[in-house]
Amino acid sequence: MPVTLEEAKSRYPEAKTFKFGDNRALCGRLLSLVRLGKKKATCGALRDFKNGTESMPVIGRRDIALDWDGTPALVIETTELSIRRFCDVDTDFALAEGEDETLEGWQAGHRAFFGRNGGWQSDMELVCERFCMIEDFAKPSH
Repeated sequence: MPVTLEEAKSRYPEAKTFKFGDNRALCGRLLSLVRLGKKKATCGALRDFKNGTESMPVIGRRDIALDWDGTPALVIETTELSIRRFCDVDTDFALAEGEDETLEGWQAGHRAFFGRNGGWQSDMELVCERFCMIEDFAKPSH
């Protein structure tokens, strides 16, 4: 039986909720990468955090990642946080996002993503977050 958002929030009262990606297919793909242990980082445009569209990650806080339909999917804990320009993202961070095999692939995918979501610039500031998965609500608990 799926965990409800209310149940998830009662387990993690400090948690913020968020969705990976900007569409159902991307959200599902990114959640799968987290579950497989391939995705251990994510980033977002700083402008989205400043305007209140997104909740700023906090090191040590556990947050609830939602499926596209709003069902709790998993819980992550932020382990590292930095703000850097798009053009300064290095291969190590790009590959930790788990979505691409190369920095160039990461750049192309993220240029398209940010282009769809408010605009892309090479010097735009990103909130770069590393995390670990704490709980997967798709797996039965013991």
